[in-house]
Amino acid sequence: MFTGIIEEVGVLKKIKKDKNNLILDFSVSFLEDIQINQSIAHNGTCLTVVRLAKDSYSVHIVPETIQKTNLALLKEGDFVNIERCLTLNGRVDGHIVQGHIDCMAQCNEIIDRNGSWIFRFNYSKNHKNYLIEKGSIAINGVSLTISKINDQNNTFEVNIIPYSFQNTNFNLITVNDFVNIEFDIIGKYIARLNQK
Repeated sequence: MFTGIIEEVGVLKKIKKDKNNLILDFSVSFLEDIQINQSIAHNGTCLTVVRLAKDSYSVHIVPETIQKTNLALLKEGDFVNIERCLTLNGRVDGHIVQGHIDCMAQCNEIIDRNGSWIFRFNYSKNHKNYLIEKGSIAINGVSLTISKINDQNNTFEVNIIPYSFQNTNFNLITVNDFVNIEFDIIGKYIARLNQK
């Protein structure tokens, strides 16, 4: 479990094919604190550490993760939002994030507000019931608040403050890029219950 407060922007060092899977090697500053079998969120995707090396750690991604997330779109040298799992002896500064990506969304506009930014993303009509204004959402693992929804053109917006822009990979997102989306877990349960 995670909070959506990004700890560091790590570097994807190597990509290797393993049958239908991919093995990704990442480099971070806190490598000495990582253990095999630990859960770490990569652009919001919960992955298990399977190998440690002197300058990196490795994770496996399987076909479902390849299909549902933007991790398979990455190239060696790309920057990825990293968050280690939640500890139960501290504050939860973001919201409850499971690291289970629901879908990808495409960025269709970035508005520079001279000190902050608005990012607008497309969403599928299938996910309409998971979005509410002022509700929580995780984008590439970043805990954010939805500031505006436009159901006519299936878009939603989030506001990015300078700290988040500078300390996550939001500063690398461009129009037409795909990001990982995790909808709020409580909203998903309520939407499921209302289907009956």
